[in-house]
Amino acid sequence: MALPNSATPGGSEARLGPIYALLAFSAWGLLPIYWKQFGTTSAVEVLSHRMIWSAVFLVGILLVQRRLGELLALLRSPRRVLVLLLTASLLSFNWGLYIYGVNSDRVVEASLGYYINPLFTVLLGFVFLKERLYRGQQMAVALAVVGVGYFIWRLGTVPWIALALAISFAFYGLLRKVVSVAPLVGLAVETLLITPITLLFVSWLGFTGQGHFGESLSTTLLFIGAGVATSMPLLWFNNAAKRLKLATLGFFQYLGPSISLLLGVFVYGEPFTPVHVVTFGCIWAALLLYSVTALRTRAGSLK
Repeated sequence: MALPNSATPGGSEARLGPIYALLAFSAWGLLPIYWKQFGTTSAVEVLSHRMIWSAVFLVGILLVQRRLGELLALLRSPRRVLVLLLTASLLSFNWGLYIYGVNSDRVVEASLGYYINPLFTVLLGFVFLKERLYRGQQMAVALAVVGVGYFIWRLGTVPWIALALAISFAFYGLLRKVVSVAPLVGLAVETLLITPITLLFVSWLGFTGQGHFGESLSTTLLFIGAGVATSMPLLWFNNAAKRLKLATLGFFQYLGPSISLLLGVFVYGEPFTPVHVVTFGCIWAALLLYSVTALRTRAGSLK
């Protein structure tokens, strides 16, 4: 998702920025714990409820904030709704694949995808928006390619979950960048656009006796809570973005996949072999190079 323009007010409001950022990215990093609670429930069913209850929760927030007018105005714009339908499809794919990755014991690979994502975003900006790709960024992308290539060569398998997560979210961010819409309102519309399909699917599961909603109190609450687990980090992120510089916020984004990686290795016992060390080492070096280049570029533009 494209980062919104940020301001940096002084006083206590500015000091709240890092707290909101820590809350948002830590919550995203800890999400594997939540999805693991669904056990063998299919990722599509979990995703369907995630969409439905996110839509309910987000529309409720807009109602409380008296911003339903923004949502209705957006729905009256066919061009923006069409773009958001595309982004909603990408987001659904990304969310569903992440749930599948977590519940098929591939948390480490999923975390790799979100490490790679910023580099794919830079590459897409160069290809589609004609943004300048600085030498440091070129080297960062090359390092990422080397890391993934080494993984494929040594293990004989493509980390398709990582690549699909990175690519889908990068294209999602690209499309959201070209449509003028507030993050919260945009996400509410995206979930609303997908909700009719997910409602039909969940109803069909219930009619055929294959659904898990209502099966037990704990499972039902988990389904409903998926909306809160999805939406609260976004609200924290939006509050952080209003108070922090984009360069500062950019560093926090690596907290999420780092927490997920630690969970995958130390909590869920997924393998982290020497091949993983080399691959992740290349990606970490690439991200460091990318971040340093971004900071230098920003500092140069401010002179």
